[in-house]
Formats: sequence, C-alpha cells, structure tokens
Amino acid sequence: KAGTGRVGMISPFSMQQNTQAQDGGKAISYGLSSVGYDIRISRTIKIFQPGPNTVIVDPKRFDESNLLREFDIRTKYFELAPHGYVLGSSVERFEMPDTVSAICLSKSTYARCGILCNTTPLEPGWTGHLTLELANLTDLPVRIYVNEGIAQVQFWRHERPHTTYADRAGKYMDQGNEPVVPRVL
Repeated sequence: KAGTGRVGMISPFSMQQNTQAQDGGKAISYGLSSVGYDIRISRTIKIFQPGPNTVIVDPKRFDESNLLREFDIRTKYFELAPHGYVLGSSVERFEMPDTVSAICLSKSTYARCGILCNTTPLEPGWTGHLTLELANLTDLPVRIYVNEGIAQVQFWRHERPHTTYADRAGKYMDQGNEPVVPRVL
C-alpha cells in the first residue's frame, strides 16, 4: 500500500491508519494512529496445550515441547479457545533508539471481545519483533485475524538511561518474527 515502508524505528511502517484488508474487505485497523502505532499479529503462533506430563508451568524450566504447539496460520484468522492462551509475534520489527521507550497495550476492539494482550514494555536500545501474549477471558472462542491490528504501541521520549537494553545484552534482544518463550538466564 502507499505510505508503507521503513520509517525510523518501525518496519514495515504505515503512515496512515489502514482499515481495509488485502482482499478488499474491512480490517481491524493498523498503522499510525492519533496516539501511537497499531501493530499486526503475524501468522506464526504458539498455543498452550498441556501435554501428558504437564503438571505446572515453570518459567525457570519452561518445557516448550510439552506445552506449546506451533502453527503457521494459512487462513485469514484462527480461533482462540475459551480461556485459551497463545503467543504470537508482531509483523512489525522495532529498533528502539536510546532515548525512546514504548509500551504495548491491548487494542480496544479485541478488549471488547474479551481478548487481553499483555502490557509489554519496549525498552531503549531493544530491537526485534514483539512477542505478543494473548488471553481469551471469555467462555466463547474468539476469532483473531492475522496480519491485522492486534495491539497499540505508545511511545515517549526521555534522556538516555545509564544502561540501555542493548548495553546489557537483554535476553529478548533481536527476536525474530516468531513467538519467543520465557527465558531465565
């Protein structure tokens, strides 16, 4: 689309709020908004599905093979089961300057359907695709549209901190375009 490309810290970047899907139908909006940037969810997701040996989820000893099933969504959407949980990834890649922080928040369209997108910080110096943690708080399945808006990122400027995320080589630095599970170093 016109106005899409790389601008500073977000790639791909859209200078406008996009409300039309690639097939010409309506889309859940993404792109530049009045107070931030609405990001999209990519096609690769990891769904929490307990395996036969799952007793507890332990972030220090996360057993991805026993708990997560990875899917590459080839349709326009997937359905998140009632009280289900999924890890996704943003289509957009971020390169946070040393003097900018951001926070990723739930998009109200999905929040009104019972979907909670975990509040996630983007620290100064961090780069990568955001891992998105989505929870369905309802008793019904909720449809999640891939490559459409899922969350909003709001930014603010400040002085450079003493140590940036890049300086301390943070454990989630340079995440690729697939969800990343918990890491404890």
